[in-house]
Amino acid sequence: MTTTTSSPSMAGNEPQAPKATKKKLPAEVSIFLVLVGISVLFEVLGWFLVGQSFLANMSRLQIIILQVSVIGIIAVGVTQVIITGGIDLSSGSVVAMSAMVAATFAQSSDWPKIIHPSLVDLPFIVPIMVGLLIGALAGFINGWLITKTKIPPFIATLGMMVSARGVARWYTDGSPVSGFTDSFAMLGNGLDRWMPVVVFLFVAAFFHVVMRYTRFGKFTYAIGANPQAARVSGINIDAHLIKVYMIAGLLAGLAAMVAIARIKTAQAGMGLMYELDAIAAAVIGGVSLSGGRGRITGTVIGALILGVMLSGFTFLRIDAYYQDIIKGAIIVAAVVVDMHRQNKRKKTT
Repeated sequence: MTTTTSSPSMAGNEPQAPKATKKKLPAEVSIFLVLVGISVLFEVLGWFLVGQSFLANMSRLQIIILQVSVIGIIAVGVTQVIITGGIDLSSGSVVAMSAMVAATFAQSSDWPKIIHPSLVDLPFIVPIMVGLLIGALAGFINGWLITKTKIPPFIATLGMMVSARGVARWYTDGSPVSGFTDSFAMLGNGLDRWMPVVVFLFVAAFFHVVMRYTRFGKFTYAIGANPQAARVSGINIDAHLIKVYMIAGLLAGLAAMVAIARIKTAQAGMGLMYELDAIAAAVIGGVSLSGGRGRITGTVIGALILGVMLSGFTFLRIDAYYQDIIKGAIIVAAVVVDMHRQNKRKKTT
């Protein structure tokens, strides 16, 4: 008696070949293509409307990159805060507060208007450390308020935004501080004026590695993606959040040092809207306001997009009021895209 075995080639029983899955490009590639597209658009509009090249002007490109550097340093810290599911509205005011306090430690003895006569001609590292410590302290207070009092990050950092601005104005009664030592000014004007860019790229590269390859980065993403699961897995959420906000404050302090060293003066009104520009750079760069997603590389490209756009608007002689309107629309559009992406991801899971 012969037994027949059913062959897999029989109708209805054919093994299905695995479907070829499309390999998606990293989100940063899409964002970079947006940057290229915007740059080309301004180049074309420049020839038609202004009769000049937008990209061939090296001095303009240098200004863009230098401006982006200060915002970019802040945005690296803000990105980490947003990845945890939080927000930091105090960055611009922390820049002003750090700048005003640290600037009084950077003055030269030959300047006619000295704030602290006994604190002149100090080594350049002293004002830098003071600025970093002021920023880190502000970040610690933000983190402590959020974790210990359980108030929303929006409220905690909003309070710091107002208070830090007040400290910046109170410290010297609103008077600007100038007359820095040559060694301190090198932080903003060294390497043929490219030092801010070097600092920004170093900060971005360092925290890119930290966020992708260290336990600190994994914890940061885990808290933003699912705080309850992160707590159950043994992550000390409160301690980690304090660290994240301290880093954000410290980087705001560093941005302040770079900014005042470059322009060679500190004013209580500096840093206005810096926090919104930093958040915009992060959101445009693909960082999700829902937390748990985003990369430092995307934030860097987002900062470049923001800088190119603002410079392009000025190049085309578009009124500043319209620039703010367009910037706001872009931020809203980036958030809408992020929300659409989140909803699509939830439906597929």
